[in-house]
Amino acid sequence: MREIPLKDAKATLSAVVDQAVEGTPSIITRHGRKDAVILSFAEYERLARVPSFGSLLAAFPGEAEDIPPRSGELRPPVDL
Repeated sequence: MREIPLKDAKATLSAVVDQAVEGTPSIITRHGRKDAVILSFAEYERLARVPSFGSLLAAFPGEAEDIPPRSGELRPPVDL
């Protein structure tokens, strides 16, 4: 992904959108800070359809007894 300052993105918006549609999204920066991303609508729709972890768990096709019980053991502290 390439980074483009906002003023350059404004001046070449049509080209930035064309590149996004072709599969090359762009990060728009303002004062050196990443503020936005231009990507194709198809890519946006694909990302918007990613299910949440909770909905994946809720869709588990098995029975409750298929999930092993937690051991309840406390793990030893990790020395960092």
